[in-house]
Amino acid sequence: MGDILFVNWNVDPEIFRLGGLAVRWYGLLFVSGFILGWFIFKWFFNREGVKEELLDSLLITLLVATIVGSRLGHCLFYQPEYYFGSWSGFLEVFMPWKGGLASHGGAIGLMIAMWWYARRYGKANHFDVVWLLDHLAIATAFAGAFIRLGNLFNSEIYGVATNLPWGFVFERNGETVPKHPTQIYEALSYLLLGIGLIILYWKKLDKTYRGTYIGIFFIVCFGMRFLIEFIKNPQVDFERGMSLDMGQLLSIPFILIGIGFLIYAYRKKIPAAAVRPEPVKKEKDTVRHARSLSGE
Repeated sequence: MGDILFVNWNVDPEIFRLGGLAVRWYGLLFVSGFILGWFIFKWFFNREGVKEELLDSLLITLLVATIVGSRLGHCLFYQPEYYFGSWSGFLEVFMPWKGGLASHGGAIGLMIAMWWYARRYGKANHFDVVWLLDHLAIATAFAGAFIRLGNLFNSEIYGVATNLPWGFVFERNGETVPKHPTQIYEALSYLLLGIGLIILYWKKLDKTYRGTYIGIFFIVCFGMRFLIEFIKNPQVDFERGMSLDMGQLLSIPFILIGIGFLIYAYRKKIPAAAVRPEPVKKEKDTVRHARSLSGE
């Protein structure tokens, strides 16, 4: 390799093990992303007057939707012949701990879950599905960064060979040449996206329209995913020789949906903050006002 600089990466994906139970970096980072999201949503709810007691049910809904959507996305988009070609493979659909989660499937699962959650709780609490997606976009950007760092600790989903000084040799996979650490590229892009969105929310909430945050999120998140895929190793055999891989093909609809959300935002011009009803005037105040108008 001459004098090329690189990083030898041989980190154990397990933090510790107790008998048959292993605590892994991926799981810790995955859960940490949801915990951070809970605190971010708590801030959202308090700032916009939404009942804080809705947070726990929202967190459970998000967790289930993410796991189910990501797992089904991987099984359907990447290895359908394995998971639906035999009973043994089909049973593994229900075993996400064996590996295989797809972010595009997770995004679809979350959108469906937020539609259900808005129908269940939205009308009584003055929010709709677009409001939920807007706020979810900010929290998801940070959670996505955590998950991609989890992929790094698993030594998975990395890129092609590189001679750049930050190339990683993933020794646990038997690699001997530096590869692009695409997990870090994605984690940084999601982190910067999250910071940008949360600053926009903090400073300009009263000047932005509903649909803006989720629109920006879809365009930037999946736009970066589309570009980074060019230097990723194929995840499954059928991607070899394709001009665009499955990750890129699945990213295009989300980019278009993001553009659609921005068009929706600037056509409808619905305030991004939760809509709260005007306080009802007391009957006594109404009678007094009527009397003053009649000159009594």
